[in-house]
Amino acid sequence: MRKLILTITLACASLMTNAQTQGDWYIGTGDVSNVAWTEWAVNPTVGYAVTDALVLGASIAQQVTDETMNVDVNARYFAKGYFVYLESNLNLDTEDMRLGVGKMFTLRSNVYVDPKIVYNTGDQTTNLGIGFGFRF
Repeated sequence: MRKLILTITLACASLMTNAQTQGDWYIGTGDVSNVAWTEWAVNPTVGYAVTDALVLGASIAQQVTDETMNVDVNARYFAKGYFVYLESNLNLDTEDMRLGVGKMFTLRSNVYVDPKIVYNTGDQTTNLGIGFGFRF
């Protein structure tokens, strides 16, 4: 199952960048390091820019030690090159939300990388995250 998720992620990663253009689709990894510093995870994500400043999306997460897959919804609000990030499960459970701030950098044409600092309300931990992807 992990190979399938990684394959889908890498295929999708060939497609998302800087948000801020209404109608653009974003596909990539929501976070390649969303857990502890010693554990790595790749979460495929897809998003849609509903306005020039707001991207709504969803991601699939699966931990190495767990066979269940979690679907999360997220939103990014962009202002002056930075974004505020909010992610939650489908039930919008406030006790397990991820709140963050970051900046999206365009590497080439439609390729981006987006480092961010994320606070997890459930674990009460703060982690450094980094995602990458494509915009089309």
